Amino acid sequence: MAISKDPNPTVFQKTLALNDYYFRSDDWDHPLGEIQMLGKSDGEMLKGEAPGWAVWKPEFALDYLAEHSIDFWLQSEDLPHPDNRVTINRDGQIVLSIHEANLEGHQRLTTKLKGMLGDIGLHDQLMHRSIYLGKDIPIGGTAHQAGTVRFGRDPKTSALYINCKVHDLDTLYVVDASFFVSIAAVNPSLTIIANALRVGDHLLERLGA
Repeated sequence: MAISKDPNPTVFQKTLALNDYYFRSDDWDHPLGEIQMLGKSDGEMLKGEAPGWAVWKPEFALDYLAEHSIDFWLQSEDLPHPDNRVTINRDGQIVLSIHEANLEGHQRLTTKLKGMLGDIGLHDQLMHRSIYLGKDIPIGGTAHQAGTVRFGRDPKTSALYINCKVHDLDTLYVVDASFFVSIAAVNPSLTIIANALRVGDHLLERLGA
């Protein structure tokens, strides 16, 4: 959340995204991610996340910050890790193993955004917050789950073949976001649709239709 020098009366703020750094930047050859606008904050939202000392201050201070806020969502590609997996233990409980990756790319993306704030009339700093969930989104706030049935050519490292057919079953195909080998830095719906159409063409060809 950046603080503008002028009030920001925008109502429909989440209408702009910046993909200039999706593939690379001028000082790094690897993807950084996407910068997009986020829905407008208000004083009550800030109050729910503010540190204890801020809550005891006059509430108009948080309302003032909200009136001057411009809210951003920064999203970077979640790269694959061989030990990232979902398993079930002996007690039947789901076990999620996560090793964070691509943190440098995300930090560089944040730095790029900070560097642009002064040019658009904002203070050259960000207030670190994420909607209702603290600084970084924890697993409880995860969206766009993907990669749990990843595809590939080798049955030892993937569950699906490249046409999204399960390696060991001839009549089972998986065409939701499970087939992803990594999650992109943009919403995955269009990619899921495009892949489903690709698999559909494969099935038509296989059936001789």
